[in-house]
Amino acid sequence: MAARTNRTSVAKLNAANLGKLPGHLGLEITEVAPGRVAGRFPVRDDLVAHTGYLLAGAVLSVADILCAYGVSTVWPDDATGFTTAEVKCNFMGTAIAGDVTCVATLLHGGRTTQVWDAELTEAATGKRLAMFRCTQILLYPKG
Repeated sequence: MAARTNRTSVAKLNAANLGKLPGHLGLEITEVAPGRVAGRFPVRDDLVAHTGYLLAGAVLSVADILCAYGVSTVWPDDATGFTTAEVKCNFMGTAIAGDVTCVATLLHGGRTTQVWDAELTEAATGKRLAMFRCTQILLYPKG
C-alpha cells in the first residue's frame, strides 16, 4: 500500500473556507489529525427553515465538507484526487440556537475507497443531531 500523508491543518482548512460555502455556513475547523477532522458552526437565522429548525441541508453540507477535508489527512501519496460516490444521513434531532459540532472520522481507508462517518451534536448539550456516512473514491493517474 502507498504511504499516506496528512496534507492539511486547521489553519489551511480555515483559510480554504473563506469565500466558499464552508465560510458562508460559518464553519470553523477546530481539529485536524490523521483520519479525523472536527469543526463547529453557529445556528443562525439564515440557516433555519421556515419551521424554526436548522435546515437539513446545512447539516448535510457541514458533514460532507468535513469528511471531504478528512481525505487530505490520510492522502495516498500516489493519488491525484477523489470524488464522492455516496452519502447517507440519519437525523435524530435538530437545533434552534447555539452551535453545532461535527466530528468526521475515517472508518475504512482502502487504496480505492475511503468511508467516513460524521457525528453532529449540539455543542452545549452533546445531544446527537445526526449521523452521516459517505464513500469517497480515490483517483489515480491513468496508465
